[in-house]
Amino acid sequence: MAEDKIIVDDINREFYDFRYEESEKDFYRIESGLSPEIVSKLSEEKGDPDWMREFRLKSLELYNKMGVSTDWMPNIEGLHMEDISTYVRPKTKMSGNWEDVPEDIKDTFEKLGIPEAERKSLAGVGAQYDSELVYHNIQDEVAKQGVVYLDFESAVKSEKWGPMVKEYFMTLITPRDHKFAALHGAVWSGGSFVYVPKGVKLSFPLQSYFRLNAKGAGQFEHTLIIVDEGADLHFIEGCSAPKYNVANLHAGAVELFVKKGAHLRYSTIENWSKNMYNLNTKRAIVEEGGKMEWVSGSFGSHVSYLYPTTILKGERSLCEFTGITFAGKGQDLDTGARMVHLGKNTSSVINTKSISKSGGQNTYRSSIEITKTALHAKASVNCESLMLDRESRSDTIPAMNIMTKDCDV
Repeated sequence: MAEDKIIVDDINREFYDFRYEESEKDFYRIESGLSPEIVSKLSEEKGDPDWMREFRLKSLELYNKMGVSTDWMPNIEGLHMEDISTYVRPKTKMSGNWEDVPEDIKDTFEKLGIPEAERKSLAGVGAQYDSELVYHNIQDEVAKQGVVYLDFESAVKSEKWGPMVKEYFMTLITPRDHKFAALHGAVWSGGSFVYVPKGVKLSFPLQSYFRLNAKGAGQFEHTLIIVDEGADLHFIEGCSAPKYNVANLHAGAVELFVKKGAHLRYSTIENWSKNMYNLNTKRAIVEEGGKMEWVSGSFGSHVSYLYPTTILKGERSLCEFTGITFAGKGQDLDTGARMVHLGKNTSSVINTKSISKSGGQNTYRSSIEITKTALHAKASVNCESLMLDRESRSDTIPAMNIMTKDCDV
């Protein structure tokens, strides 16, 4: 009697591959490449305050001086910035009513299920199409609790919230961190700003969804979330793109500030197309008694480079990271997590699973840093890999830097 075989199908990406053609009448597209002139034009398009325009140009200077890391990064030789348009926006204003969104864009998000999800289970939604948000809304009862959920451009230019944005913007992730952080600092557009006041606990999540429809373009949204003392938030991030025969680029940035006794869960489902270079940067800092949770699913892109970092600064702060990746034919997913223990009695847990099929490649990287001040720290790392054929590959590259004997790793 023949043995039963388990068949594991590839993830069906046809659901995400529908697209609408871009026209000059309906879309504005900045010329491809990267130069001071292009960055200045982008800044002018967005109506940046002076400090942001200067920040962009300084970030560009750093980008031009920096090389690409070869020891902590997958191969990106197919990506050429001179072929990437860093800013594409639909010629429509952001709306808080789905009926006011242009028909093709609204149809895109309807197919992806975003309006239905908002009606059923979300406290607020931001929907970004290419480089700008086209829809943004927060439920009245949530706003009455003092929760601030704005598109990032509005937050930057807000008289009330602009000073807070300026105080926190790119302080956890700085343009000096690596070449693509510098690129982000120069050409960021779109994204979300969230502030949850002290003691406010949201019972339903907020969600941002990023759709890159344009061919040969980049998406560089910035997400800044501040969860104040004793507050609680679940934030969901989703992203997808149709497939093209040229490279697209995603180099967003996520900065998360979890204050004393606060809790933040950040969930990501990434379904980029297989021509996407996903070079994203995410970082959180957690104060005394705070808790950070990452839930990450990576199922798309040609190349991924993503290692969310958590800095456990405060005493008794903790973090849990749960990740799953699926790499099929033509995919090189280089993912993992980094934990930096600074405070006493801090703890972190990393659990990841990866599946490789049809020649797909998964690389898991982790970094655990227990500093001299992190007495009684605890850290646990568990990674499991499943390769379904002889063509597939999985590598595990764990790193641990432990500077005190008074810990449990």
